[in-house]
Amino acid sequence: MCGGCDDTVGTCNHSGGAFAGPCATAQAELKEIDQRISRGESDDLILQDFVQEYGPSVLVSPPAKGFDWLVWVMPVLLPVLAFALVWALVRRWRHRATLQPATVAGPPVSDELIARARREAERESDE
Repeated sequence: MCGGCDDTVGTCNHSGGAFAGPCATAQAELKEIDQRISRGESDDLILQDFVQEYGPSVLVSPPAKGFDWLVWVMPVLLPVLAFALVWALVRRWRHRATLQPATVAGPPVSDELIARARREAERESDE
């Protein structure tokens, strides 16, 4: 990562005015990388030296170890957890929405009222 503009060193490109191209920080880092490659240093050695000198912020993507593994896990874990939460809430709401059977402790219905309701139901079904 470019320390001057928070872009990658290879894509650092400032346009506008008389200046267009990588910033001074990116130019210095590219020059150092070129010198190390010409000396025959390996890519891993160059990366390790840059991390020791500038810290892990020079890496484009954080290493998947320690606390940084959250950066790799969270894009997958958060949607899964959100889906599970929504699913649990919908299940709870649907469970609450089911009708409960009438309780026996309701008001008593007289035999006269039941007989009258049966007579009216029979009369309506005969019509």
